[in-house]
Amino acid sequence: MTHIHERPPEGAAADWTIPQDWSAYTPRDHAMWDRLFARQAAMLPGRAVPEFMEGLDILRMTKPGIPDFTELSDRLMQRTGWQVVAVPGLVPDRVFFEHLANRRFVAGRFIRTPEQLDYLEEPDVFHDVFGHVPLLAHPVFADYMQAYGEGGLRAERMGAIDRLARLYWYTVEFGLIRQGDDLHLYGAGIVSSHGESIFALDDPSPNRLGFDLKRLMRTKYRIDDYQQSYFVIDSFEDLLRQTVETDFAPLYHALEGAPDLEVDTILPEDRIYTLGTQAYARGRFTKEDRLP
Repeated sequence: MTHIHERPPEGAAADWTIPQDWSAYTPRDHAMWDRLFARQAAMLPGRAVPEFMEGLDILRMTKPGIPDFTELSDRLMQRTGWQVVAVPGLVPDRVFFEHLANRRFVAGRFIRTPEQLDYLEEPDVFHDVFGHVPLLAHPVFADYMQAYGEGGLRAERMGAIDRLARLYWYTVEFGLIRQGDDLHLYGAGIVSSHGESIFALDDPSPNRLGFDLKRLMRTKYRIDDYQQSYFVIDSFEDLLRQTVETDFAPLYHALEGAPDLEVDTILPEDRIYTLGTQAYARGRFTKEDRLP
């Protein structure tokens, strides 16, 4: 995880939060949210995990316009004890983990421009709120997010944030879940992206592999395009159980001597849902492209 500032910028509180200033949004801002929302809401049913779609309804996010964080937090607090707080941008790891550990989800308050419709470098309010918040209404996933924040604070003390960041990336941001015979989307980076919502399930290019905590934490990831491998969890309950019951200290120690795995690596022990062709990536990237 990266951040821009070392200290809270002017106007931010000590915990980096700022007012959302909802009244400052323009009709054009709200129209951009509505455009993005309509596009995703039309194509996600049957693709996104049902719990995500239920969260949109539970939190009344189908209401037009950018959500007011105060109203959204009131509904979320009643459901799972979480709230949404505005921040000026990407925040330091410790700040991020502390908020999650205390059931606060940090969200940017700006909305992308029409020129950034399909891609922007820094997460905006649509990615943060549409992508992340609906699943925070699901009690088990809400507990997982808190457990991840608590684990992040421990990882910081052990110098293992980079390893734990991969868990966040391949679950919270780009995770798939198996329900019955089908795979569904739940990662915020997928459900908030029109292109990746299709690519992650339908394209023959990426690998789709069974979730394995140690293997996942050795695996690099793409920050500049669609993923070359996705990891599939069996259930939110199993994801929470593995996160809570695993002693990460010896795991981090074991990983110190283990080489990183490239994004397209297949191991003999992998549970393979889809053996990807990697055709998309071969057409986009060279061996010189570096990955975190």
